[in-house]
Amino acid sequence: MNVVEIVRFAVAGLLANRLRSLLTMLGIIIGIAAVILLTALGNGAAQYIQGQITGLGANSITVIPRTAGASAGSTSGASARPLTAEDAAAIADPQGAPDVAYVAPVVQTSVNAASGRNSTTATVVGSTPDYFPGSNTKIAAGRAYDAADLDAARKVALIGRTVADDVFGVDSTPLGQVILLDNVPFQVIGVLEARGQGGGLANPDQNVLAPVSAVQSSLTGYGNLSQIVVGARSTDAQAAAESEINSILDRRHGIATPDDRDYQVISSRQLAQVLDQTLSAFSLLLAAIAAISLVVGGIGITNIMLVSVTERTREIGIRKALGAPPSAILGQFLVESVILSVLGGLLGVAVGTAGTLIPLGDFKPVVVPSAVVLAVAVSVAIGVFFGGYPARRASRLRPIEALRRE
Repeated sequence: MNVVEIVRFAVAGLLANRLRSLLTMLGIIIGIAAVILLTALGNGAAQYIQGQITGLGANSITVIPRTAGASAGSTSGASARPLTAEDAAAIADPQGAPDVAYVAPVVQTSVNAASGRNSTTATVVGSTPDYFPGSNTKIAAGRAYDAADLDAARKVALIGRTVADDVFGVDSTPLGQVILLDNVPFQVIGVLEARGQGGGLANPDQNVLAPVSAVQSSLTGYGNLSQIVVGARSTDAQAAAESEINSILDRRHGIATPDDRDYQVISSRQLAQVLDQTLSAFSLLLAAIAAISLVVGGIGITNIMLVSVTERTREIGIRKALGAPPSAILGQFLVESVILSVLGGLLGVAVGTAGTLIPLGDFKPVVVPSAVVLAVAVSVAIGVFFGGYPARRASRLRPIEALRRE
């Protein structure tokens, strides 16, 4: 019996029990679909988060105060020192931090932004011109404020896309117009590029950027800083810059141990490390889920093929009595098992890929081609491995005993 006849007999056997064959494939379909979908979600999440990290600036480091109770050590809200302009000046000193390229002190406050009858809630971010490269902020129209605006405390502002739409109209470019920030007039000199809502982060399109001197003189007063944005001289110098910042602030704040720090240093390098660790854990979880699903599907194939062998014992006996060799019987049942698993794998790939088309806002799952190839290969392996025992059992049946079965 040649290969074509073996395949023909295998297909005929499966078509004789269509519903059973479909139900048998269901476990494989679910397992492979889970692999494709979870891999796509993981890859999409990695790309999305990496984009968010890149949006912070390649060499950017952000220093923020720790809120009460957030410190891992004994520092309390009462004893913690806030970030000040003097802290920013100390970090900017090249003697103490030679790996720091620039420093941008930041103050933030929530305001009502209005023009005429239109208004919206916005976040005013007051800083220096170095804030733009430090935060990777890009301008769609107009210009950034400069050192002259900062020194003169000019009330000029760049507004986010959402603020521009809400206050001046959709897709407007209100350069030169006046926007009231808590009733304080600021002239619009620029509109920021739309960046979209960050996952769990504040919406940068709701920001209004202005010189820190103008914000402090007219909105917040000359108090503490909300954060300090620092730029390292290069990506390679980022770790050294972090160490220098920690050393300076520890000395200024009287910090004895890292656990007592009343501030936190966050860099794109640290976030990338956290991303790698998270993705590694996710990959292990994916492997566990996929393995369990596929083993369950494989066991289902074994069970159904054993039932099929039992039901077709007399047929096997007749074929053997007519001269069919054990290899032909083995091949038929093995091919049936492989067909079930491969069809299940292909349908699983289709279902998993279709699942990635479901809209998830800014986040988009990305199908990994290697995962598709691996899924099909695993399907073949499942068919051979889990179909091997029933196929061997069928091939070893003795014709006389098989013909006695009813």
